[in-house]
Amino acid sequence: MNGANTAWILTSSALVLFMTLPGLGLFYAGLVKSRNTISTLAQCFGIACVASVVWFIAGYSIAFSGEGNYIGDLSKAFLKGVGTESLSGDIPEILFVMFQMTFAIITPALIVGAYVERIKFSAVLFISAIWILAVYAPVTHWVWGGGWLADLGVFDFAGGLVVHATAGISAIVIVKMLGSRRGFPEYFDPPHSPVIAMIGASMLWVGWFGFNGGSALAANGNAGMAILVTHISAATATLVWMAIDWFRNGKPGIVGMITGTIAGLATVTPASGFIGPMGGFILGLLSGAVCYYAVIFFKFTLKIDDSLDVMAVHGVGGILGTLLAGVLASETFGGLGLEKTVMQQTIVQIIGVVSVVVFSAVVTYVICLMTKSIFGLRVSEEEEISEGLDSGTHGEQSYHI
Repeated sequence: MNGANTAWILTSSALVLFMTLPGLGLFYAGLVKSRNTISTLAQCFGIACVASVVWFIAGYSIAFSGEGNYIGDLSKAFLKGVGTESLSGDIPEILFVMFQMTFAIITPALIVGAYVERIKFSAVLFISAIWILAVYAPVTHWVWGGGWLADLGVFDFAGGLVVHATAGISAIVIVKMLGSRRGFPEYFDPPHSPVIAMIGASMLWVGWFGFNGGSALAANGNAGMAILVTHISAATATLVWMAIDWFRNGKPGIVGMITGTIAGLATVTPASGFIGPMGGFILGLLSGAVCYYAVIFFKFTLKIDDSLDVMAVHGVGGILGTLLAGVLASETFGGLGLEKTVMQQTIVQIIGVVSVVVFSAVVTYVICLMTKSIFGLRVSEEEEISEGLDSGTHGEQSYHI
């Protein structure tokens, strides 16, 4: 066991959990109507708890045990054989379980942004539990658990495919099954608290250093570079999004700025361990513009009510970063170098994206059908329009005026 590496992954585990609790919860809660704030927070909090238990029971074993190309086995279900003495590389395996658990927590929580303000709480918990076992854990095995994409040599350092592509595509499927908010797209309520959203986004930015830097699984230069390029991409994307917003709307809004930040962070994630500072800068430039116009495309061209733009920001960003990882990893752009040619690596990246997108979409559709038949998906019209989910579902209110 390496003490320095262990200490860094202990820290990174806390940072990644901090991204969901409270970072993502506050980010999303600030962007919804005031009468749905508790509902949004409860969805993130509930998912964190459900994901943790599911990961302990079977998720970790499906993702990181066995020799299968497509799915692990249940040899480590309930963490059988995983104790303080067993190692994963040069850190305790029990710590590796915890670090990966925080990723399993935030991935379904990201999807919350797509369906807020209109979904049943029971449906959220059920979809999330089954989704971790049927979508997240198998894809994790493909990429990080020694599965077929790992054998191909796909580049996904911290979750462009495993986290952002799966969440983005699944978000679109759930939204299509659930239906749009009433009044969409003609009427939008503005975010009730950009202040709360900005605080949450800032927590996500800080926590992302554990997300990407921790994925080096060592306290070394690779972790340091991953943190640096993550920060550069986030800062650059923020400025690009702000500039476009300023030009189009005449004012640089804080909601646009923090959305650009998240786009830059999501986009650099898959490439962060393979690129240099120039690669981070390029991904920041591209993500700020591409994700901005992806929001417009999904919302106003396709008229898909992905409420807080999970697909446009996380899905598109993660896919963009994954596709460009091989290009920007080349020494031409200051990356760490390639064993394949740029074209060969890019083909592998395309295979990874297509396979994960198709698999996530099909399985999520089946999960939604199951959920609809058991619990139903949508709250009543009265709860959605008049009462709000805070009072209607949870019997509580965020604000008493």
